[in-house]
Amino acid sequence: MPDSIVNAYEESDVLDPRTDAERPSVPPVIKPVDLGTVHVETPVVLSPMAGVTNWPFRVICESYGPDGLYVAEMITARALVARNPKALRLCRFAPSEKIRSLQLYGVNPAIVEQAAKIVIDENMADHVDLNFGCPVPKVTRRGGGSALPWKTDLFREIIQRVVKVCDKANVPVTAKIRVGIDHEHETFLEAGHIAQEEGCKAVTLHARTTAEYYGGHSDWSHIGELDSALDIPVFGNGDIWGANDALAMVSETGCAGVAIGRGCQGRPWLFADIKNAFAGSDERIDPTLGDVCHVIERHAELLTEFYDGDEQMAVHDLRKHIAWYLKGFPVGGSTRRAFMECENLEDVRREIDKLDPSIRFPERIADKPRGRVRFAKKVHLPYGWLESRETTHEEREALFGDDPMDASY
Repeated sequence: MPDSIVNAYEESDVLDPRTDAERPSVPPVIKPVDLGTVHVETPVVLSPMAGVTNWPFRVICESYGPDGLYVAEMITARALVARNPKALRLCRFAPSEKIRSLQLYGVNPAIVEQAAKIVIDENMADHVDLNFGCPVPKVTRRGGGSALPWKTDLFREIIQRVVKVCDKANVPVTAKIRVGIDHEHETFLEAGHIAQEEGCKAVTLHARTTAEYYGGHSDWSHIGELDSALDIPVFGNGDIWGANDALAMVSETGCAGVAIGRGCQGRPWLFADIKNAFAGSDERIDPTLGDVCHVIERHAELLTEFYDGDEQMAVHDLRKHIAWYLKGFPVGGSTRRAFMECENLEDVRREIDKLDPSIRFPERIADKPRGRVRFAKKVHLPYGWLESRETTHEEREALFGDDPMDASY
């Protein structure tokens, strides 16, 4: 059966708040946030990012901001139920992680419930987040991620089932959502109310629609709307590239905290900067290339541990991070290519030794966008998805059938 496709290339016309001369000059008051039994002293969240937020990267980020919440990359529920080896690897946490935070994704309420039960029965996590914000076509065309809140019955049932399982172990559940499929099909206010009614302890809103993908600038006004409408904490997500952006978002929206995605790619010290900013300090980390290389080497070593000693897998995983770590530094294309050709830790260290450690982090790219900055895309949805706010029997049969993608990586 063909997909339904939203063809409008929707872009935000919201201006970057950093250009706003009317920004409040008095820093906002930031309070700790309690998610049920989980206490988050500094309300800053590392958002789950596929292929990025495994425990080595989380450990590095947490070393800069030890009081935040660092969420593991998305685990597909069906893969966890099937005991997929990669899914199980992604469920691992380092001993140093203070809060074991895990995100689940799924479309079939029964399967997501089974996955949550595994998490609880095997004591895998202290906090469970539910993904209703992923905009990528392979997820939305299955009715998942940011497409799912359109179907209110399905959205409510998944949250109900997971909360019921997790409540027995005092493990809080939160939800990550987007504004909607597009601006003609916004769901964030309704989804926020449902999440609150069904027992979620907080909601994170990425202030873009699915159609906007990662383009333009996110519309923070929606974060303020949701925060005003709910009693549970709302975390804002979208276009936080530096500590001042975090302060601006809280000032402008009143949200309880911020969630960081692409902004920390290659810049894990952003969590220290935000922690300082929330504490009223102007102190910021200004790393040299030598400082960054120390992080690169540590990241490589932790990835080797993550891959059970396989250095080749570790340095291949590191490649995308290298591009982010070195962004803006005058190191040349040949150096970047050399890092891309590394096959073990010795190769990485050899390339690091060739660099000038005294080079300063370039001011022209500090607090500037990085990572995925792709613009709007066509939205792929299940056939007839937008015709009703509730799923039909036929839709459920199609959605919950054999789904190899949902059980593999």
